Amino acid sequence: MIRFILSFLGGIFSMVTLGAFAAALTVGAIFWMYGRDLPDTDQLAQYAPPTISRIYSSQGQLIDEFAEERRLFAPADEIPDMVKHAFISAEDKNFYSHKGYDPRGMVAAAVDAAQGGAIRGASTITQQVMKNFLLGGERSAERKVKELILAARIEGTLSKDDILELYMNEIFLGQNSFGVAAAAQTYFNKTLSELEPHEAAYLAALPKAPSTYHPVRAKERAISRRNFVLREMFENGHLTEEEFQTARVQPLLTVQNGDYDSFKSALPPRDYPTDEIRRQLSRDYGEGEFFGGGLTVRATIDPELQEVAADALRRGLEQYDRGIGRWRGTGKTIPADRLDDWHAALAEVDVARDIDVESRWHPAVVLEVGAEQLRLGIEDWSQGDPDPVVPRKDIEWIKGDFAANFSVGDVVHVRRMTADADGSFIRWTLRQVPEVEGAFVAMDVHTGRVLAMQGGFSYQHSVFNRATQATRQPGSSFKPFVYAAALDSGFSPATIVVDAPIEINTPQGLWRPKNYSNRFYGPTPLRTGIEQSRNLMTVRLAEEVGMDVVARYAEDFGVYDDMGQYLANSLGSEETTLYKMVAAYAMFANGGERVEPTLVDRVQDRYGKTVYKHDQRVCNDCRVASLEPGMAPRITSNRERVMDAITAYQLTSMMKGVVDRGTAKGAVTLGVPVAGKTGTTNDAKDVWFVGFTSNIAAGCYIGFDRPRSLGSRASGGGMCAPVFNRFMQKATEKYGGGKFEVPPGGQFIKINRFTGARLSDSASGPDVVAEYFRLGEEPLFGVAFDGGFAMGSNLPLFEQAGGGQQVRTATGNVAVIPKKKATFGSLSSGGLY
Repeated sequence: MIRFILSFLGGIFSMVTLGAFAAALTVGAIFWMYGRDLPDTDQLAQYAPPTISRIYSSQGQLIDEFAEERRLFAPADEIPDMVKHAFISAEDKNFYSHKGYDPRGMVAAAVDAAQGGAIRGASTITQQVMKNFLLGGERSAERKVKELILAARIEGTLSKDDILELYMNEIFLGQNSFGVAAAAQTYFNKTLSELEPHEAAYLAALPKAPSTYHPVRAKERAISRRNFVLREMFENGHLTEEEFQTARVQPLLTVQNGDYDSFKSALPPRDYPTDEIRRQLSRDYGEGEFFGGGLTVRATIDPELQEVAADALRRGLEQYDRGIGRWRGTGKTIPADRLDDWHAALAEVDVARDIDVESRWHPAVVLEVGAEQLRLGIEDWSQGDPDPVVPRKDIEWIKGDFAANFSVGDVVHVRRMTADADGSFIRWTLRQVPEVEGAFVAMDVHTGRVLAMQGGFSYQHSVFNRATQATRQPGSSFKPFVYAAALDSGFSPATIVVDAPIEINTPQGLWRPKNYSNRFYGPTPLRTGIEQSRNLMTVRLAEEVGMDVVARYAEDFGVYDDMGQYLANSLGSEETTLYKMVAAYAMFANGGERVEPTLVDRVQDRYGKTVYKHDQRVCNDCRVASLEPGMAPRITSNRERVMDAITAYQLTSMMKGVVDRGTAKGAVTLGVPVAGKTGTTNDAKDVWFVGFTSNIAAGCYIGFDRPRSLGSRASGGGMCAPVFNRFMQKATEKYGGGKFEVPPGGQFIKINRFTGARLSDSASGPDVVAEYFRLGEEPLFGVAFDGGFAMGSNLPLFEQAGGGQQVRTATGNVAVIPKKKATFGSLSSGGLY
């Protein structure tokens, strides 16, 4: 009997052994089958998660950030243990002891599935890393097997902290936040080291389903899950009982609930400069690298001057718009059935909220149209604020009355009007975004660093950057390039060019250019030609020098890539951008050296390595431990020269005359020397002013996006020069300015600015100007009188009788050319007269 029992038991054991062996073979086969062609886990050792690219101002202030997935990478050794323990307690309390998978959790999940339940987790942190990085989110038994295999493999490749680092930087925690560092900022506006235990526990509650535990919409559920995590931390020995009891009763205070300021509140609204940086770096590095490469970008923008530029341009545009007197409003309305809850309805209306001219503009909705006032609902208005009404007298500039221009439900903009003396409130005043647009750019003339860029009235109203993307005719602001070509071709500021009618044969027919004044002025020095913006002189000069030479100069200065060699283009008829024009003028200001305009000083990758640096000049003393008091480091320029230094100074001096007594007279009034040029195109469709001090070049353009006349009174000197002046008042206050540097190799000689005649060193008066001439190219002595113009070879001081009727010199030998017979020709000085 005993033998029988033993034999029976032996058979059972054999069957169990065979069954176990068969099961092992089956499991092994499954693992072998699914283990083939799995992703290589070694790639995770080099994994660099997509992270935010951030842009900082020239002073180091964070001004914008870009990312498709908002992630701030945090190395494992920078993640506080308390934060690590919160996630481990919530997700995988045996993380540091298992080999990548948790058998007990797997069995529990398998039992639930066998009983008809849903296939659920029990995934370890290691398994979740495999799922997130290598396998995807499919819920199936096959993926689970692959997950187990990869988890076991990765445990042999990476350390536990490396795996935890991958997990805590990759996991999605809601609100477009990926990784714990970004989530800490998003929910609490804190760094990881600033988190309290109850805040870390809330973040650790989110991986299961972020929207399920929303801090506002599902607050009670979120607190319950948070407290579960806190209890797990306590039971796992990561919190003391006192810490646990204190943390579990804490309220859930978050940015989303309005308890903390958002990190975004510290960022200025996105604006034209950072969007242009985004466009340029996406082109240079690719969108994937820019939006996910974790780049650190040091921009050239000066935030203070950026605000000044925006304000100056907006004031100029608004002044023109209000002069027209037509009300357009925003074009947006709120339906009558939503006016009972106008606060919520107004918050949903897409209108600009980034405008600040004298004070911030607020969106508002018209609630009542009365005989003498409008009653409004103003966004951000609260009890205690001034009564939200706009009196009739505020809109006296608008043609028509209340009833004709406003209806209940209209969405408008308003701002506070305050007293200049003490800032006291006067009234609410209606505002509208002008239809006319424009742009403004300012840059350092020595480096090309853009200090300010305003591409329109409001970025939120229109993201189109008119400084870099709008190609428009520069008009007379192009003329300095014609004069530069002439000065480098043997002409001088005193050379005489005839201002008289001219006819040009073109393929389109006979072209007869005219001066803005429709008058002709006869023989005139180059200086006066540019100061008074004479079209006919410019065309004659371009014809004499050759449009091929003019085009080469314009291309060398970066105004055009391939300029058409047509005489009409000498008057600025070929389109370019304000950005290119300001960069070209910077080269006049710096003495003729090439500068490449830039919005970016430096770009560093996620590891801090510099991958781009704009300024390539050599700093000779930057490695010296100390310098003598009052000494600055010596900088050696290695830039290409695009213009002779003397030519650059001569042109600068002539353009200074534009500001002092020419087409910008009275519009630009700074305490430092300023040079510039106005520009007004045909029918005044575009108006310009571009100018510079010794260290800053800046320019303004104004015109309609769909070109049409700005009106018969519109001009660059009248509309753009005041914008330039308002900006440069602040810019020179901050950065200073001095006399334009005089290059060696020349001498100053006094000239009559109307005739070009050389005068004595003692001559003075409003018509006398000291011109700078190259050595060996000094002008002849001469005199202008009622009947014409007299010049002689090396004549000494002349005397002129009353009324200019007689001319007497010490040696005689005087040439007299009546104005009526003046033509092109060469004198011994090599000039034109």
